[in-house]
Amino acid sequence: MSSPPRPLPVIHRREVQEAGGTRREWLDLEFSNGERRRYHRILSPGLGSVIIAAIPEPGTVLLVREYAAGVHRYELGLPKGKMDAGETATEAANRELKEEVGMGARKLTLLRQITTAPTYMQHHIHLVLAEDLYPERLPGDEPEPLEVVPWRLDRLGELALREDCSEGRSLAALFIVREVLEGRA
Repeated sequence: MSSPPRPLPVIHRREVQEAGGTRREWLDLEFSNGERRRYHRILSPGLGSVIIAAIPEPGTVLLVREYAAGVHRYELGLPKGKMDAGETATEAANRELKEEVGMGARKLTLLRQITTAPTYMQHHIHLVLAEDLYPERLPGDEPEPLEVVPWRLDRLGELALREDCSEGRSLAALFIVREVLEGRA
């Protein structure tokens, strides 16, 4: 049996806009036991983002190999991107899928949100399952065409151990998608 939820700390906040557009928020927190702490978090800069698990056939997901400047190498991961003004998460997912993979989806399901570094960042990404795919390409913002790599979901353990697949959001999303799809069966 789980214990009752703790009350959230009382927040006194101050937002700071830094050079280059980064927004930080300073939080003075008081916890239910009277302990006080100051935290800061990085505020999400945009309208949100999406990560897409496109299923071309049962048991297979489409990955993309693209250059990752942060680690200066090519990485395998799920297609992803920013949401544009006025887009829902599923609309953004379908657009990004067309731009990065050259496929659209007739069935899009918002599964959940995934946070990145929730102890100090506000950012989260919407995980969208894309099914019933069809060919359609939109021009994207990538500097070169992305390689599309079909991957069997029953080989996720192997993928997680690859040197060129280290992006945590993609790995977490893939395991969530596998559980969702297995739960349907």
